Amino acid sequence: MGKIMAGNAVIDVIRARRSIRDFQDRQIEREQLLMLLEAAICAPSGSNSQSWLFTAIQNKEALQRLNQLVKEGFQRWTPDDDYPPKQTIGERAKNANFNFYHHAPALIIASNRANYENAMADCSLALENIFLTAQSLGLGSCYINQLRWLRDDGPLRDCLFELGIPKEHVICSSAAVGYAGHTPPPPARRANTIHIISPGDLDVEIFDAFHEKEF
Repeated sequence: MGKIMAGNAVIDVIRARRSIRDFQDRQIEREQLLMLLEAAICAPSGSNSQSWLFTAIQNKEALQRLNQLVKEGFQRWTPDDDYPPKQTIGERAKNANFNFYHHAPALIIASNRANYENAMADCSLALENIFLTAQSLGLGSCYINQLRWLRDDGPLRDCLFELGIPKEHVICSSAAVGYAGHTPPPPARRANTIHIISPGDLDVEIFDAFHEKEF
Protein backbone atom coordinates (compact mmCIF):
# COMPACT_ATOMS: atom_id res chain seq x y z
CA MET A 1 0.00 0.00 0.00
CA GLY A 2 2.83 2.39 0.85
CA LYS A 3 4.23 2.27 -2.72
CA ILE A 4 0.78 2.73 -4.26
CA MET A 5 0.07 5.90 -2.26
CA ALA A 6 3.58 7.33 -1.87
CA GLY A 7 3.83 11.10 -2.20
CA ASN A 8 0.10 11.80 -2.03
CA ALA A 9 -0.38 14.86 0.20
CA VAL A 10 -3.96 14.01 1.15
CA ILE A 11 -3.06 10.45 2.13
CA ASP A 12 -0.07 11.74 4.10
CA VAL A 13 -2.38 13.98 6.17
CA ILE A 14 -4.87 11.14 6.69
CA ARG A 15 -2.10 8.82 7.87
CA ALA A 16 -0.58 11.41 10.21
CA ARG A 17 -3.83 12.45 11.94
CA ARG A 18 -4.28 11.25 15.52
CA SER A 19 -6.91 11.90 18.16
CA ILE A 20 -5.36 14.36 20.62
CA ARG A 21 -6.58 14.54 24.21
CA ASP A 22 -3.84 16.76 25.64
CA PHE A 23 -3.70 20.39 24.51
CA GLN A 24 -1.46 23.36 25.19
CA ASP A 25 -2.91 26.41 26.91
CA ARG A 26 -2.54 28.36 23.67
CA GLN A 27 -5.37 29.65 21.50
CA ILE A 28 -5.42 28.87 17.79
CA GLU A 29 -5.15 31.76 15.34
CA ARG A 30 -8.23 33.41 13.84
CA GLU A 31 -7.11 32.47 10.32
CA GLN A 32 -6.71 28.85 11.38
CA LEU A 33 -10.23 28.79 12.81
CA LEU A 34 -11.68 30.26 9.64
CA MET A 35 -9.86 27.66 7.55
CA LEU A 36 -11.29 24.87 9.71
CA LEU A 37 -14.80 26.26 9.31
CA GLU A 38 -14.39 26.69 5.57
CA ALA A 39 -13.26 23.08 5.32
CA ALA A 40 -16.40 22.05 7.24
CA ILE A 41 -18.84 23.80 4.93
CA CYS A 42 -17.05 22.37 1.87
CA ALA A 43 -18.07 18.84 2.92
CA PRO A 44 -20.78 17.01 0.96
CA SER A 45 -24.32 17.04 2.29
CA GLY A 46 -27.48 15.20 1.30
CA SER A 47 -28.99 16.82 -1.83
CA ASN A 48 -26.57 19.69 -1.12
CA SER A 49 -28.89 20.74 1.70
CA GLN A 50 -26.14 22.45 3.76
CA SER A 51 -28.59 22.63 6.67
CA TRP A 52 -25.86 22.27 9.27
CA LEU A 53 -24.59 24.89 11.72
CA PHE A 54 -21.05 25.08 13.10
CA THR A 55 -20.68 26.94 16.38
CA ALA A 56 -17.06 27.70 17.30
CA ILE A 57 -16.42 28.50 20.96
CA GLN A 58 -13.08 29.95 22.04
CA ASN A 59 -14.27 31.79 25.14
CA LYS A 60 -12.79 30.05 28.17
CA GLU A 61 -15.62 30.99 30.53
CA ALA A 62 -18.24 29.65 28.09
CA LEU A 63 -16.32 26.40 27.73
CA GLN A 64 -15.98 26.00 31.48
CA ARG A 65 -19.70 26.61 31.91
CA LEU A 66 -20.47 23.95 29.30
CA ASN A 67 -18.17 21.52 31.09
CA GLN A 68 -19.97 22.07 34.40
CA LEU A 69 -23.35 21.51 32.75
CA VAL A 70 -22.04 18.35 31.09
CA LYS A 71 -20.79 17.04 34.44
CA GLU A 72 -24.19 17.72 36.00
CA GLY A 73 -26.04 16.33 33.00
CA PHE A 74 -24.33 12.96 33.23
CA GLN A 75 -25.63 12.58 36.79
CA ARG A 76 -29.17 12.70 35.34
CA TRP A 77 -28.47 10.69 32.20
CA THR A 78 -29.15 7.01 31.53
CA PRO A 79 -26.97 5.31 28.89
CA ASP A 80 -29.02 4.32 25.85
CA ASP A 81 -26.78 1.46 24.64
CA ASP A 82 -23.93 -0.76 25.85
CA TYR A 83 -21.03 1.30 24.45
CA PRO A 84 -18.47 0.97 27.31
CA PRO A 85 -17.59 4.70 27.65
CA LYS A 86 -21.30 5.46 28.04
CA GLN A 87 -21.55 2.96 30.88
CA THR A 88 -18.77 4.66 32.86
CA ILE A 89 -19.26 8.33 32.00
CA GLY A 90 -21.46 9.04 35.02
CA GLU A 91 -18.72 8.06 37.46
CA ARG A 92 -15.95 9.68 35.42
CA ALA A 93 -17.88 12.95 35.28
CA LYS A 94 -17.84 13.12 39.09
CA ASN A 95 -14.08 13.60 39.03
CA ALA A 96 -13.06 17.18 39.78
CA ASN A 97 -10.62 17.10 36.85
CA PHE A 98 -13.16 15.83 34.31
CA ASN A 99 -13.20 17.92 31.15
CA PHE A 100 -15.19 16.62 28.21
CA TYR A 101 -13.28 18.70 25.62
CA HIS A 102 -9.84 17.84 27.09
CA HIS A 103 -9.10 21.52 27.89
CA ALA A 104 -8.81 22.36 24.20
CA PRO A 105 -8.83 26.12 23.51
CA ALA A 106 -11.45 25.77 20.77
CA LEU A 107 -14.58 23.64 20.46
CA ILE A 108 -16.57 23.44 17.23
CA ILE A 109 -20.10 22.10 17.69
CA ALA A 110 -21.92 20.67 14.67
CA SER A 111 -25.71 20.77 14.78
CA ASN A 112 -28.40 20.19 12.19
CA ARG A 113 -32.14 20.05 11.64
CA ALA A 114 -33.65 17.40 13.90
CA ASN A 115 -36.15 16.19 11.29
CA TYR A 116 -33.47 15.69 8.62
CA GLU A 117 -32.46 12.08 7.92
CA ASN A 118 -28.88 12.94 6.94
CA ALA A 119 -28.18 15.29 9.86
CA MET A 120 -25.58 13.07 11.55
CA ALA A 121 -23.98 11.87 8.31
CA ASP A 122 -23.56 15.39 6.93
CA CYS A 123 -22.05 16.73 10.16
CA SER A 124 -19.71 13.75 10.47
CA LEU A 125 -18.36 14.36 6.98
CA ALA A 126 -17.81 18.01 7.86
CA LEU A 127 -16.05 17.15 11.11
CA GLU A 128 -13.65 14.85 9.29
CA ASN A 129 -12.77 17.78 7.04
CA ILE A 130 -12.04 19.77 10.21
CA PHE A 131 -9.80 17.03 11.61
CA LEU A 132 -7.78 16.67 8.42
CA THR A 133 -7.44 20.41 7.96
CA ALA A 134 -6.32 20.74 11.58
CA GLN A 135 -3.62 18.14 10.95
CA SER A 136 -2.45 20.02 7.85
CA LEU A 137 -2.19 23.23 9.92
CA GLY A 138 -0.09 21.65 12.66
CA LEU A 139 -3.03 21.46 15.08
CA GLY A 140 -4.38 18.57 17.11
CA SER A 141 -8.03 17.59 17.22
CA CYS A 142 -10.41 15.08 18.76
CA TYR A 143 -13.94 13.91 18.02
CA ILE A 144 -16.14 14.71 21.02
CA ASN A 145 -19.25 12.62 21.71
CA GLN A 146 -20.57 13.96 25.00
CA LEU A 147 -22.71 16.82 23.72
CA ARG A 148 -24.37 14.34 21.36
CA TRP A 149 -25.13 12.00 24.24
CA LEU A 150 -26.67 14.85 26.26
CA ARG A 151 -28.46 16.40 23.28
CA ASP A 152 -31.81 16.33 25.13
CA ASP A 153 -30.56 17.59 28.50
CA GLY A 154 -32.60 20.69 29.36
CA PRO A 155 -30.07 22.92 31.18
CA LEU A 156 -27.35 22.11 28.66
CA ARG A 157 -29.63 22.83 25.71
CA ASP A 158 -30.63 26.15 27.28
CA CYS A 159 -26.96 27.10 27.46
CA LEU A 160 -26.34 26.04 23.87
CA PHE A 161 -29.36 28.09 22.81
CA GLU A 162 -27.81 31.12 24.49
CA LEU A 163 -24.67 30.43 22.45
CA GLY A 164 -26.71 30.58 19.23
CA ILE A 165 -27.67 26.95 18.54
CA PRO A 166 -31.40 26.75 17.65
CA LYS A 167 -33.54 24.59 19.92
CA GLU A 168 -34.96 22.85 16.85
CA HIS A 169 -31.47 21.63 15.97
CA VAL A 170 -30.12 18.28 17.08
CA ILE A 171 -26.55 18.28 18.42
CA CYS A 172 -24.61 15.91 16.16
CA SER A 173 -21.04 15.98 17.47
CA SER A 174 -18.16 18.36 18.03
CA ALA A 175 -14.44 18.82 17.51
CA ALA A 176 -11.90 19.86 20.12
CA VAL A 177 -9.06 21.73 18.42
CA GLY A 178 -5.78 23.21 19.60
CA TYR A 179 -2.03 22.75 19.72
CA ALA A 180 -1.13 19.24 20.83
CA GLY A 181 0.46 18.94 24.25
CA HIS A 182 2.59 16.00 23.13
CA THR A 183 3.78 14.24 19.99
CA PRO A 184 1.49 11.26 19.34
CA PRO A 185 3.07 7.84 18.82
CA PRO A 186 3.14 6.16 15.40
CA PRO A 187 -0.13 4.49 14.44
CA ALA A 188 -0.79 0.83 15.03
CA ARG A 189 -1.38 -1.29 11.94
CA ARG A 190 -4.97 -0.98 10.79
CA ALA A 191 -7.23 -4.01 10.90
CA ASN A 192 -7.84 -5.78 7.59
CA THR A 193 -11.49 -4.81 7.16
CA ILE A 194 -11.56 -4.39 3.38
CA HIS A 195 -13.35 -6.50 0.78
CA ILE A 196 -12.86 -5.86 -2.93
CA ILE A 197 -15.09 -7.65 -5.41
CA SER A 198 -12.83 -7.67 -8.44
CA PRO A 199 -13.85 -7.82 -12.11
CA GLY A 200 -11.16 -10.30 -13.13
CA ASP A 201 -8.20 -12.49 -12.17
CA LEU A 202 -5.64 -9.73 -12.86
CA ASP A 203 -7.29 -7.46 -10.32
CA VAL A 204 -7.38 -10.25 -7.77
CA GLU A 205 -3.61 -10.58 -8.12
CA ILE A 206 -3.16 -6.81 -7.57
CA PHE A 207 -5.50 -7.02 -4.58
CA ASP A 208 -3.30 -9.71 -2.97
CA ALA A 209 -0.20 -7.59 -3.46
CA PHE A 210 -2.04 -4.55 -2.07
CA HIS A 211 -2.66 -6.36 1.21
CA GLU A 212 0.91 -7.53 1.53
CA LYS A 213 2.06 -3.92 1.97
CA GLU A 214 2.39 -2.38 5.41
CA PHE A 215 0.31 0.67 6.26
